[in-house]
Amino acid sequence: MRNAYYIISLILVICIGCQWSLKPSGKQADAGELTIERYDRIEALFLTAGDYAALQQMNTVYPMQTRTLIEDMLHIGHVNDEDINNRFYFFFQDSVLQQLIADVQEQYTDISDISEQMNDAFEILKKKLPTLEMPHIYTQIGSFDQSIVVAGNNLGISLDKYLGSDYPFYQQHYSERQRQAMVRSMIVPDCIGFYLLSKYPMPKNAADDQKLRDQHVGRIQWVVNQVMKDKLFDSEYVDAAEQLMNNSSRLSYERLLRYL
Repeated sequence: MRNAYYIISLILVICIGCQWSLKPSGKQADAGELTIERYDRIEALFLTAGDYAALQQMNTVYPMQTRTLIEDMLHIGHVNDEDINNRFYFFFQDSVLQQLIADVQEQYTDISDISEQMNDAFEILKKKLPTLEMPHIYTQIGSFDQSIVVAGNNLGISLDKYLGSDYPFYQQHYSERQRQAMVRSMIVPDCIGFYLLSKYPMPKNAADDQKLRDQHVGRIQWVVNQVMKDKLFDSEYVDAAEQLMNNSSRLSYERLLRYL
């Protein structure tokens, strides 16, 4: 096991001076094209090898991502705390979490397929919602916490929540239904869904009305289905959104998501 960590660390040391954002293979990113920042690689390098250069990059190049991870996800303190770097490092020294880091780096060595799918999906979404700002996307390792984190226009993907339905830790701690969504193919749909929910939040009058909340989620899920060109989400509320759109040719995606 220790040898595996050394190998990962060596690979990451080689990569540390390279560009961390993933661009589609064989071409430069076009203007307006989404890229996925590989914050998880820098994070893994620090958490496995204690590399100070990686820590410096986390704090200077990715301060928002680091703050969100430490303060809002792991809840281990504040980024300005005197001993926060040690707390962060030792938090991940648990054998389960060290194995998690290794598994993430192995499964997600190449994410060009996700990058391509992400660009295709958001290109379609932008046509339907022209005023929607495109997100800044990055990957991270979040210790089995939230799968997708949205802060403003920043969208973080916790790769540790997408290691496959048969991942041993998942089988011990998550239901079968939950595990079905913890797969690579759900990364892009989840990104779209959570990002839309952040931009089109629950109506204020839905706070005490479960039906209104389900209706709103159903409409977002319907949009995700359209963008992904697949019926990934299926419920009476998704069907209701589809019927609503079919019955009104003038109803735009924008009005659907804001319509009460």
